[in-house]
Amino acid sequence: MIRICLVCLAFCAACTDGSRLASPAEMAADQSRRGAVELAVKSSHAAIIADLRAGGGPALSAAFDVAGVPLSDRPGRILQLQSELDIYAASPGALSLALSLM
Repeated sequence: MIRICLVCLAFCAACTDGSRLASPAEMAADQSRRGAVELAVKSSHAAIIADLRAGGGPALSAAFDVAGVPLSDRPGRILQLQSELDIYAASPGALSLALSLM
């Protein structure tokens, strides 16, 4: 009986996608980072949008810093954000969410 349970458990583990639940400490750190990104975006939204239109600038760099976006990823992220600039210009919340998920 125990062998059957172990075999079933092994099959179940093999079927998962490898994701795991975050620990409470990880969830708290992520919530804190997302809150900081939201605050940074909402306090400098107009400047960040202007920097996006220009292809970069200090306000956008500061938002990327708070969001933890690596320097090497930023040129591609700028292009992604520019492709939907109208949405982000109209909604600071959408922009902060996009930055938080990068």
